[in-house]
Amino acid sequence: MNEVIKCLESRRSIRKYKEKMIPKEKLDIIVKAGTYAPSGMNRQSPIILVVTNKEVRDKLAKLNAKVMGNNDADPFYGAPVVLVVLADKNSPTAIYDGSLVMGNLMNAAYSLGIGSCWIHRAKEVFASDEGKEILMSLGIEGDYEGIGNCILGYPLEEKEASPRKENYVFYVE
Repeated sequence: MNEVIKCLESRRSIRKYKEKMIPKEKLDIIVKAGTYAPSGMNRQSPIILVVTNKEVRDKLAKLNAKVMGNNDADPFYGAPVVLVVLADKNSPTAIYDGSLVMGNLMNAAYSLGIGSCWIHRAKEVFASDEGKEILMSLGIEGDYEGIGNCILGYPLEEKEASPRKENYVFYVE
């Protein structure tokens, strides 16, 4: 089977991670793959925040948990890296563009032996005053909406794909 197809069919969302940090060389490959996701009219409306700083990672986790309503949780499941995808609200395809970036990030990570999971609530976190302050502190200007948090790390365990549902595909010939 083609390696790309095998990767697409095998990747699963991981929710248990080792503490080991991902080498920068691998992170750079993953992030670069994200930047090559398709976007509406090639506007490239998304941006990616690569968070490896534990203090910032933990702050984002706390903000995410607050939105979730469980301040004691780690919504990032112990993953040492968070790739936050945001997109320019002024682009009519911002949500779709950012979603395609998320898919590329997760598939690229899997191809390198790194686990990932899409964690929601980026929209709410970066709509908050605290989220806006984080962007300002990083020198990021613009009207961005949080699309998703792509957590990355080395998986503690492997997962198998669930069977695909019946009637997933309808052919119109």
